[in-house]
Amino acid sequence: MSTGPGSLLPITFRQFLSIIFYRNHFENMDFTLSAYGKLLSALKEGGYTFLPFGDYLKQFPGEGTADLASSIRGQEISVSQRLVILRHDVDLRPERSLQTARMENQLGIRSSYYFRMVPQSFDPEIIKAISQLGHEVGYHYETMDTANRRLKGKPGNGKDELVDVAYREFCENLGKIRELAEVKTICMHGSPKSALDNREIWRKYDYKQLGIIGEPYFDLDFNRFFYLTDTGRRWDGWRVSIRDKVGQQDEWERQGLVFRKTRDIIGAVWENRFPHKVMITVHPQRWTDAPLAWFKELVIQRVKNMVKGVVVWRTNRI
Repeated sequence: MSTGPGSLLPITFRQFLSIIFYRNHFENMDFTLSAYGKLLSALKEGGYTFLPFGDYLKQFPGEGTADLASSIRGQEISVSQRLVILRHDVDLRPERSLQTARMENQLGIRSSYYFRMVPQSFDPEIIKAISQLGHEVGYHYETMDTANRRLKGKPGNGKDELVDVAYREFCENLGKIRELAEVKTICMHGSPKSALDNREIWRKYDYKQLGIIGEPYFDLDFNRFFYLTDTGRRWDGWRVSIRDKVGQQDEWERQGLVFRKTRDIIGAVWENRFPHKVMITVHPQRWTDAPLAWFKELVIQRVKNMVKGVVVWRTNRI
């Protein structure tokens, strides 16, 4: 095959896709690192203070019922203070979490990163690197699901025994993560394929006995904080979410607090329509500047959303 001047070189589909995306569309696409950086910058310029979840709980103890009036490093914080509790659920591809952690560090932002105890998430070197950047590290637990899968088919395993096994596994995993970084907060993994809610272990046990100061779904008052998550690779993903949603979702929708794309959030910040107290949950594996990886994530997530949408629809009919 000729490769001289003027000849057409064969290119792979990957290369073709990269050329098309970069030349024509990619700068304006959502769920890129560039788009994520623009979101963080807009919030900073809009006057929002960023806090990891653990720092928030330490600086505003008992905030579940108290007025939001305290101090951060000696600075008075009033009820009008704009706050973002920035949380990351590291479900997959931890290397992308390191990318977002570095970006936040460059912007002077500290946030929380919750790691699962599965090979797709648990990477000791990345966990240590993110902790060393000043971010909070937490445990993204799913032991009701994993214990159930391990015990399935074994005789004599009731719900109470399952909870006991799940709690023991939780304690073991927590110890492993604590060998790498301080862990003061935890957050459940939604486990959309499971019929079990991983939070059920706390019906019997108390995580605060383990030195854990908080779990967002129990220890943040969502009557005071707006909740925004990129579940489903969209910012209104609660519509197709099994568990990553809160009870105030319908009321927020009635108030018009619905955002589909990242640019919708940025626009609301600039127009002063964005709530002043927010927890934002980001899944870093969804944010990439690599065109093929971006396209793959898009396709996979759309398929998942269709399946989860059917599950949610059936659940709501029961």
